[in-house]
Amino acid sequence: MLVLGRSQVEALLDMDALIDGLGPAMVDLSEGRASMPDRTAAMVPERDGFLATMPAFVPSAGALMTKLVTLFPHNTGTPLPTHQALIAVFDPETGAPRALLDGTAITAARTAAASALSARLLARDDATVLAVLGTGVQARAHAHAMCRVRPVRHIRVAGRDAVRAGVLAEELGAALKAEVVALPTYAEALDGADLVAAATHSADPVVRRAWLAPGAHIASVGFTRGGREVDDATVADALVCVESRRAVLAPYPAGSSDLLFPIRDGVITADHIHAELGELLNGSKPGRRSPDRITLYKSVGVAVQDAAAAALVIAAARERGIGEEISLG
Repeated sequence: MLVLGRSQVEALLDMDALIDGLGPAMVDLSEGRASMPDRTAAMVPERDGFLATMPAFVPSAGALMTKLVTLFPHNTGTPLPTHQALIAVFDPETGAPRALLDGTAITAARTAAASALSARLLARDDATVLAVLGTGVQARAHAHAMCRVRPVRHIRVAGRDAVRAGVLAEELGAALKAEVVALPTYAEALDGADLVAAATHSADPVVRRAWLAPGAHIASVGFTRGGREVDDATVADALVCVESRRAVLAPYPAGSSDLLFPIRDGVITADHIHAELGELLNGSKPGRRSPDRITLYKSVGVAVQDAAAAALVIAAARERGIGEEISLG
């Protein structure tokens, strides 16, 4: 069995290959070929956290795996990430265990890659201004991923902590070919932005309709049990796309309050969800039809993405001879 640590996984992950590789997995999911049960979790109420299991079989990737992932939001601002994970990979022909790898890096990368895929499918071709809401691992990953699918020249960073926003802006400015600034409020970051990457744990909406420019594309990956990242008015006005209708509408800890709350309150119905990413990719649903339409990709993170990412990492590891082989016998 191949064992890969976090630094090895990070070295093996190729963001361009991952963005491309997620497409077939999303089509498998939308067309019913992938097997992906609902996420289940053991709750740790004292820390507002949980341990979730996310299994999937993805035929296009030849991948059978499960991810064990924890979400501990109080890790924000500490050396530990809010999301930490392990991925166990099995042979889809025999069921034998084949690999164990760090899932924390994969979770960050595949989430950002899926958002970039949504931008490739829905954002305007001339999108050059990116607003990054949040200052953590996902905010950083999203900035890098979005720059790979659209000609981003200006990036605005905003978060709860002005110091952390400034540090992230400085880091991104050194790494990316874009002008990067930290701004004091979410509203200022969103003003005139063509692309929005929202990756916060805020219980109050950080994306509000009044702050959005015409034609903006929003990728929202934030997750908070008692709140939401996107306000009702944005959801109601937007062309809404998701990874999986079933996943996004499932009860906590699988679904998204960004959509469940406005459905509960009668603002929208479930039919307001326009498409899954796989339906945009296979052509069964159209994408953007107007340059001024706001588009929203609401992500909850699905296991077929982890499976596709893990398959790419393992293939690269075996090709390059990276990782440790161990026997469980």
